[in-house]
Amino acid sequence: MKTYTIDAQQKKLGRIAGEAAKILMGKTSPDYAPNKVSDVKVTIINASKLDIDAKKKDTKEYTRFSGYPGGLFTRTLGDLVIKKGYGEAVRIAIKGMLPKNKLTPKILKNLTITE
Repeated sequence: MKTYTIDAQQKKLGRIAGEAAKILMGKTSPDYAPNKVSDVKVTIINASKLDIDAKKKDTKEYTRFSGYPGGLFTRTLGDLVIKKGYGEAVRIAIKGMLPKNKLTPKILKNLTITE
């Protein structure tokens, strides 16, 4: 089991998420297979020190839908950070960059984020 540590201090959210997603999928290892969960763990430290603009906190929106009429909920990045912390914003960004299949929850178990 190989462990990678990514320092998020003064870096952009998307750059950190892209780097972590590539490692979690196993694309940096020579035995890469798209149908297997890679044998790596990724730890992201200093997530609360990310370089996020004030405008981005107000304009970036996360939506979810309950499935019922009128059940569309939106939350800005600023609200998400206040309620759940920077770690959740990083986790959502990484999840969006992973393939949408049955392996996604298993891959995300190898991710650890510390504020």
